[in-house]
Amino acid sequence: MAEKSNVLLKVKGLKVSYGGIQAVKGVDFEVCEGELVSLIGSNGAGKTTTMKAITGTQPMGDGSIEYLGESIKGKGAWDLVKKGLVMVPEGRGVFARMTITENLQMGAYIRKDKAGILTDIEKMFTIFPRLRERKDQLAGTMSGGEQQMLAMGRALMSQPKLLLLDEPSMGLSPIMVDKIFEVVRDVYALGVTILLVEQNASRALAIADRGYVMESGTITMTGPGKELLSDPKVRAAYLGE
Repeated sequence: MAEKSNVLLKVKGLKVSYGGIQAVKGVDFEVCEGELVSLIGSNGAGKTTTMKAITGTQPMGDGSIEYLGESIKGKGAWDLVKKGLVMVPEGRGVFARMTITENLQMGAYIRKDKAGILTDIEKMFTIFPRLRERKDQLAGTMSGGEQQMLAMGRALMSQPKLLLLDEPSMGLSPIMVDKIFEVVRDVYALGVTILLVEQNASRALAIADRGYVMESGTITMTGPGKELLSDPKVRAAYLGE
C-alpha cells in the first residue's frame, strides 16, 4: 500500500437533483493519495449519482469538488482523464465492436508514447490473463465479468492517479465477483488510489482503508473499513445480521 499523504479528492456539501428530487443531500468525503476508499449503500442511496457528479456526467447543484487541490466543477471527462481521474462506469461501457486489444488501445488515447503503450498493454495482459487469451475477440461477445476486467484494464491504460470504480461486481457470478475483488486488490497494490462504490458491503469494506456509508443521499457513517465491517448497525443493514 502506498503511504497515505495528500488529499487527491475532496467533496464538500455536494448536492445533486434529478427533476426536483434531491438525490444527493450535502455529502462530504475525501480520498487521500495511496488509499482504497469504499462508498457503500443500498440501491438508490445516491452513490452512482455522486460518482457522475465527480466526473462531470451529471450536473451538480451546491457544494464543491476538488481534485489535486483545484475545483473540477464543470470539467468534462476529457479534461479529468488528462489530469489522471478516471472512472469505470456501472455497466462497463466497453466498445462492443472492437477487439480487446483495440479497447485497451482506446484507453491510451491521451498518450503519445507508443512504446510505453505497448508495454502497458502487455502489463494488462499480465494482470488480466483472460484478456490475453481473448485479445482478438470482439468485446461485445465476452461475458459480463470479462467485460468488467476489460473496462478496468482500459481505464488503467490512461495511467490514472485516481481510479473510480462504480459497482464493479454488479450482475456477476460469485466466482467472477471473487476474481474482480482480487483484481481490485492487485491494482491497488500497484500504487493506484481507488474510490470503490459498491452494494456488496462486506467485500468492499474488507479491502478498504476507509469506508463511507451512504443512505438516502447522505453520509451516515465513516471509519476504517474493518471497523465499519464489524459495526452492528452496518452488519444489520447490509449483511443481514
